[in-house]
Amino acid sequence: MSFALGFLPLGLLLLGFPIFLVLLASVSVALLFFMDVPLTALHQNLFGAIDAYALLAIPFFIFAGELMGRGSVADRLVSFVNAGVGSVRGSLAVTTVGSSALFGAISGVSAATVATIGRAMLPALRRNGYPEKFSAGLLTAVGAIDIIIPPSIPMIVYGAAAQQSVPRLYAAGVLPGLLLAGMLCAYVMWYARRHRIGGGERFSWAVFGRAAVRGLGALGAPVIILGGIYGGVFSPTEAAAVACLYAIVASAGTTAVFTGQILIIVACANVFGWLLTVHQVPAALVQWLTDLHLPGWSLLLAINVLLLAVGCFIDPLSAILLLSPLLMPLVTAIGVDPVHFGIIVTVNLSIGLFHPPFGINIFVAQSVLKLPLESIYRGIVPFVVIYLIALGLITYIPEISLWGMRLLLN
Repeated sequence: MSFALGFLPLGLLLLGFPIFLVLLASVSVALLFFMDVPLTALHQNLFGAIDAYALLAIPFFIFAGELMGRGSVADRLVSFVNAGVGSVRGSLAVTTVGSSALFGAISGVSAATVATIGRAMLPALRRNGYPEKFSAGLLTAVGAIDIIIPPSIPMIVYGAAAQQSVPRLYAAGVLPGLLLAGMLCAYVMWYARRHRIGGGERFSWAVFGRAAVRGLGALGAPVIILGGIYGGVFSPTEAAAVACLYAIVASAGTTAVFTGQILIIVACANVFGWLLTVHQVPAALVQWLTDLHLPGWSLLLAINVLLLAVGCFIDPLSAILLLSPLLMPLVTAIGVDPVHFGIIVTVNLSIGLFHPPFGINIFVAQSVLKLPLESIYRGIVPFVVIYLIALGLITYIPEISLWGMRLLLN
C-alpha cells in the first residue's frame, strides 16, 4: 500500500503528470491491487465530492472574473488606481499591486489576475525603466493576494472541507490581504527609490475624478459582493451568482474550462483523501506529532513548513482537501481558532502559486506574458521573502485575522 500512497504519486509528480491524474491513478491502483473494495466506491466518492452547495460559488466567481477580464474592467481599474497613486516613486509598481488586489476582490482567481493585470501593466513597466527581472517577479507574485482577499475560491473549499463559515473566513481574510498588499507597496516604493526609477504624473483631483467615474462600474462589483454577504442579503454562493449578472452588464466571456479543471481536482483530491482516511493515515500523523510533545508555537511552525513544501508541488485546492482533515485535530487541540487556521493555510498555499517548481502563476506569466523563465525565477525571490514575513505575522498574531471577522460579523 505504501507504493500506491507514496511512491507512485511522487513518481508521477516528478514525471510531470497533472495533479488530478496523479491522485486518480494512485487511488485506482490501490483499489485494484491492494484493497478488497469494489470500484464503485471510486465513482461514488468522485461525484460525492462535488455534491456540495458551497462549491457552486466557484464557477460563478470564475465566470465573473472572466467576463470582466475580457472587457474593459481591468483597464478601468488600472486607470483608477494609477490616478490615485499620483507621482510617488514606484507609482506604476504600486498601481500593479493595487489593481491586482481590486481585481482579486472581483474574481478571486490568481492566475486570471496575473494574465489580465499583467497584460495591462507589463508594457508600461518596461517603458518606465523597471528591470525585466523585477517586473517578472512582481507580476508573478502579486496575483497570489487574490486568494487571500475575498472572494477566495480556496477559502470556499476550506470552508467546505473544514465545515467552517465562508462569510467568517472572508471577513478574516480582509486584514491579512491588506497587510500583504501594504508590505508589497512598501517594498516596490523602496526599490524604485533605490534604483532611481521615476514616479508617475502628479496627483490631480480632476484626473482622479474622471478615472473614478470611468471605474464606477468595475468598483461596484466588490461592493455588491461583500456588502451583500455581510449585510445578510445573500449567501456567498448567491453573491457569486449576483456577481456574474453584474459582470455580464459590463462585458462578456466564458469559463467552462476553468470550472472543469477545478472541480475535477476537487473530486480526485477527495477520493485520495478518502483512501488516506480508510488507512488511518490522518490518525497516524496526529499520533506521531502528538508524541513529539511540541509546544504550540513549534507545532504551528512545523505545519507552516509542511504547507509550504506541499504548496510547491500541489495546487491550493488539492492541498486544502488533502491536508485539512489531517491538520484540524492538531490545531484545535492547541486552541487555534479554525477560522484563523484557514487564513494560515490560505497564505501558505498562496506562496506556492508563484514558488518553484510548479507554481501555476509562473507558467501563466511565461505563456501569457511571454516572460523568460529565468527572469521569473530570479525576480520572485524578494517577493517570497515578503510573503514569508507576512505569514509569520499572521500565524503568531491571531488578531490580524480574527479582528476583521469580529468587526464585520458582530
